[in-house]
Amino acid sequence: MEIIVCIKQVPETTKVQVDPKTGVLIRDGIDTKMNPYDLFALETALRLKEDYGGRVKTITMGPPQAEEIIKESFMMGADEGMIISDRKFAGADVLATAYTLSQGIRKFGDFDLIITGKQTTDGDTAQVGPEIAEYLNIPHIANVLRIMKVGEKDITVEMDMPETIEIAKVKFPCLISVEKDIFEPRLPSYKRKIATQKREIKMICLNDMEDKNEKRYGLTGSPTQVERIFPPDENLDKEIWEGSGEELAEKITDKLKELKFI
Repeated sequence: MEIIVCIKQVPETTKVQVDPKTGVLIRDGIDTKMNPYDLFALETALRLKEDYGGRVKTITMGPPQAEEIIKESFMMGADEGMIISDRKFAGADVLATAYTLSQGIRKFGDFDLIITGKQTTDGDTAQVGPEIAEYLNIPHIANVLRIMKVGEKDITVEMDMPETIEIAKVKFPCLISVEKDIFEPRLPSYKRKIATQKREIKMICLNDMEDKNEKRYGLTGSPTQVERIFPPDENLDKEIWEGSGEELAEKITDKLKELKFI
């Protein structure tokens, strides 16, 4: 089974500045990490590889320093990695990002399954995975909670829908977006770090794509633009209650009702 996992490098902090003209996050000079949701996608791919054989490839779109998360994926067990990097890709919205990734995936070779995390912590749109599938003209399923069965030509999954749990079978090649906690992600291996430190990471740019039309990429190819990005307000309010267990339980229940959590 040939599996491609889409991963992304995201800021480690919510205190990120925004370009006032473009509405794009300014990522220079900030600490980064692999998008936490992508860890679940990668773990899912690695478990499928262990159970059914094959190879796991990781792909990301970003600046050259995004190789850090590709190397991290090697340390977890991925076999190949690719970075899609070009200044012309900067400022892409979800649609332009999905198109760029779909073009990169076409260059990466044949695949049976693409796995993405549910969303990214710096965007939270949950749109890129399904849009990649649409550009590749393959079936896709989002909100995957559990892998139930893998056949020679298809995969059966359990989906976490708003009011129901649904089961669906989809033929290869296809794309699935997995939920948080589908599996517990493994830790990177130091032995794999040593073994893979010289492994080549493919890097492609606009000139390598089948579609070289600059108007399809980056800020120019983005039909939507963010007007404003800001971190959530910090709420440091606190209350200290005293009383018996029964009294405190009643207070907590009343407070939750007041805040409309229940």
